[in-house]
Amino acid sequence: MGSMRKDYISERFVIVSPNEAPPEETKKCSFCPGNESMTNPSLLSLVAKDGMLQRLQDSEDNYVEDWTVRVFESKFPAVSTSAENSYSERPLYSEPAYGYHYVVVASEKHKESLSTIPVEQWSNILVVIQDRLRWLYTQRGVTYVSIYVNHGKEAGSTTSHPHINMVTFSTIPPLIEAEAESSHRILNEKGTCPLCQTVNAETGGPRQILQTEGFLAFCPWAPSHPYEFWICPKKHTTSFSKITQKEINDLSLILRATLGGLTTSLKNVSYNLVFHLSPEKKNSRQIHWHIEVYPLTSAWSGLERGYGVFLNSIAPEKAAEQLGAACRKELAGLVGIV
Repeated sequence: MGSMRKDYISERFVIVSPNEAPPEETKKCSFCPGNESMTNPSLLSLVAKDGMLQRLQDSEDNYVEDWTVRVFESKFPAVSTSAENSYSERPLYSEPAYGYHYVVVASEKHKESLSTIPVEQWSNILVVIQDRLRWLYTQRGVTYVSIYVNHGKEAGSTTSHPHINMVTFSTIPPLIEAEAESSHRILNEKGTCPLCQTVNAETGGPRQILQTEGFLAFCPWAPSHPYEFWICPKKHTTSFSKITQKEINDLSLILRATLGGLTTSLKNVSYNLVFHLSPEKKNSRQIHWHIEVYPLTSAWSGLERGYGVFLNSIAPEKAAEQLGAACRKELAGLVGIV
């Protein structure tokens, strides 16, 4: 299967996988109800029945029907538990691309999107993600679980059916490692979590987009993408898998409102959404978990690709003003305020 290769000098790594890229979407969508045989069997299918949510899974000769959320192993995985056990040292460093790659189908409706599904459905999705996250961290060889969305062709998606990816790694990804190290250093120097400081600074400020009881959405001070925004818990918390049902419902509301506002404000925009989480296994380097959303409104230049210096064509304050108006209108419609 695939291999994980590191850069000659830096800790940046690349997954090289012989898997063919998934085909472009055809008339028959493998994520739609009735086409379950086109994917791997579900490991978890959420079914609403008699006012209750049942957690079921496919058997060899039977596919769960009437599901609202469905989880299965990707047929085109970035990593695999059957990865070849081979290593090589620098300058040509490589290790097995070992791990699990799950697809979480977020709705049974093909024409829905993460910006249009009901808030209650978002809650169901987050409950399923929590369930899989907890299970994955009990597995041997899982050090970190990444959770991300590719929405739109420019963002790397090959199907418009709403879905979320969960990919595990045997090491902590370099970007998360750097964020955790910086957070740990600032915590030691200043005695406070840097993201807690950020939430305090951005609440009610010119970059705030929206807030609910427990979460704040804002455009960051130094964004890597135009219209980029983050969603952060207001209170200090390092474990997404331990948040309560009340917090899940609150997060569902702000996710639905901000993604709805984004797609209303920027028509047909592609975007990536990523969860920045602490490793759940014992680790002294923890981060205040949060979600980052990167709208793809323009291509990166040589500055971004070659030097990691980001050139932004719109001030985050202006982006927050535009997104905030759209997101507040979206939120008002969701909670029934005319």
